[in-house]
Amino acid sequence: MKEVLPDRDRGSCVVAGRDNATNAPLRWLVRLLGLCAYAFLVLGIVLANVSRNNSNGEWQEFALKWQNLSGPLAYHDEFQRGLRELGYVEGRNILIEYRFADGKFDRLGALAAELIQLNVDVIVSVVTQASLAAKNATGTIPIVIVSVGDPVGAGLVASLARPGANVTGNSAMTIEVIGKSLGLFKQTVPRVSPMAVLWNPNNVVYQGQILRETEAKARTLGIELQMFGARGPEEFDSTFAAITGASMASLLVLADPLFSAYTARIADFADKSRLPAMYGLREHAAAGGLMSYGPNYAELYRRAASYVDRILKGAKPADLPVEQPTKFEFVINLRTAKALDLAIPPGVLAIADEVIE
Repeated sequence: MKEVLPDRDRGSCVVAGRDNATNAPLRWLVRLLGLCAYAFLVLGIVLANVSRNNSNGEWQEFALKWQNLSGPLAYHDEFQRGLRELGYVEGRNILIEYRFADGKFDRLGALAAELIQLNVDVIVSVVTQASLAAKNATGTIPIVIVSVGDPVGAGLVASLARPGANVTGNSAMTIEVIGKSLGLFKQTVPRVSPMAVLWNPNNVVYQGQILRETEAKARTLGIELQMFGARGPEEFDSTFAAITGASMASLLVLADPLFSAYTARIADFADKSRLPAMYGLREHAAAGGLMSYGPNYAELYRRAASYVDRILKGAKPADLPVEQPTKFEFVINLRTAKALDLAIPPGVLAIADEVIE
């Protein structure tokens, strides 16, 4: 039987009592506090664990806070799945709450600082901007990064093998992946140049990194690029009009939390404009985009749970190497290809991980 008690220090509730199955004292209490940048887009995660013994020292209570700083909401289920596999069961020893940041990256620092003031023990941050906000807020609390494009280049860790300090986690390798994406795109589409590149100027650190790599790889492939920025959905129409007016031959949509929230809208624009498009997230291809290539983000979220578990059990972030993705997804939407009168080369189809027909 569990009793819900008010947590006056934090203005919410905690669960205390005994495990229904074993009647043993609950050893783990996990509470997640969520912050969401868009109404249906999670922009990152911050987890916090507060450890303390009760008066007789029989069990420990852990509070885990979730701060959404960056990343697609759809993968939250995968993070929960990873936690369940490690013994964290929602409704029995885990509670989930959400807060919203309204898409404002400039709030990330304040939101991270808020959790630091709550005496958190572990921070899990998704994507570069969120991770930098967490690192800037604390040099002592362990930080688990998830789906960061280039952790070393962003200054989050000293190296992948030896992260150093208080940061570890996993990398999405999106900086390295962009070259492969452009290569696959050029193999598939007869004319890709000039190519429009849709990017988010508000996500300046990560997008700046990937833009530089995109420009470098495009030069080696002989692709002419033109950049088109959109800071929010209110700028989509004007940006789309600018792309149409510039007579682009193709479209590259860089992976970004903003764009992952509007997959159907972006794919619809590309398809109606008869622009072959390459995306960084599978969800874009599933929504009607032509092609996507990138890491398996669901796996990255599941793996993040293992870092949280190890740190809660005493491991130090400096001793846990940053993992790189081992699973990548190349998705082709044949329905869209047919609508564009585009014949996908057999060699390209043969290496696709998924073909949507």
